[in-house]
Amino acid sequence: MWRVNREITTLFGGARALLMQAAHPLIAAGARQTGGYRRDPWMRLIRTVRMQSMLVFGTTAMADEAATRINKLHRTISGVDTVTDEWYDALDYEQLLWVHLALETSTLDFYRLTVDDLSPTESDRYHRENKLVGEMLLLPSDFVPDRYVDAEAYVDDMIGSGRLHHSDVAQEVADLITGAAVPARIKPLWRFITFCAVGTLDPRLRDLYGLRWDGARERLLRANLAMLRGTVPVIPHRYRYILPARWADLRLANPLPVTRT
Repeated sequence: MWRVNREITTLFGGARALLMQAAHPLIAAGARQTGGYRRDPWMRLIRTVRMQSMLVFGTTAMADEAATRINKLHRTISGVDTVTDEWYDALDYEQLLWVHLALETSTLDFYRLTVDDLSPTESDRYHRENKLVGEMLLLPSDFVPDRYVDAEAYVDDMIGSGRLHHSDVAQEVADLITGAAVPARIKPLWRFITFCAVGTLDPRLRDLYGLRWDGARERLLRANLAMLRGTVPVIPHRYRYILPARWADLRLANPLPVTRT
């Protein structure tokens, strides 16, 4: 999991995962209740990425603190969805599973597209390790498919089930992802991330969102991804790896001395 998640290009998968997650009406209902994405969407996105990074690359204490903060927030999110009249709960296993697997499959897809191939054995290992993250966020491991191929099948079945739809929240998330009020310092990079997120999104979800795509865009996307895959392996680590991963490497290389009493 460290090998995959340290790559900065796997963060592109997070943008795609947000589009997948927001299309679930009960996930959208929870976001509608909290409203944080409307008040300060970029700060919330940054906090989410930071918390996820701490779960993977932090010390045990840091990971526990991040999980506690996330779970504390999730315990406050429940109610009746005004769109479907269904009960939603941020700690519901089905809802947690969709969030979990949308991010997992998107992350592994972008690793393959921009860094290197993964064998079925390696994908299964990542999947098993990621179950530990799920457990920290109160998703029981026995509720998660056993193998990565089964996780992919679950995601495919969900997209084809008719369960996902284009709500007001989904549209607002799409507006955020596709460039509404993007901070100036990241706008050039964010346009490329958006292009990759939309281009690799399942065509059924692109249609659901009404996002345009055509053969010319597809060819441009594939050319850019091929260029990235050829370039990423030779990029210096300080540009290639995310900061929490580099901190974790330093921590392991320079462990604190053990004090005896």
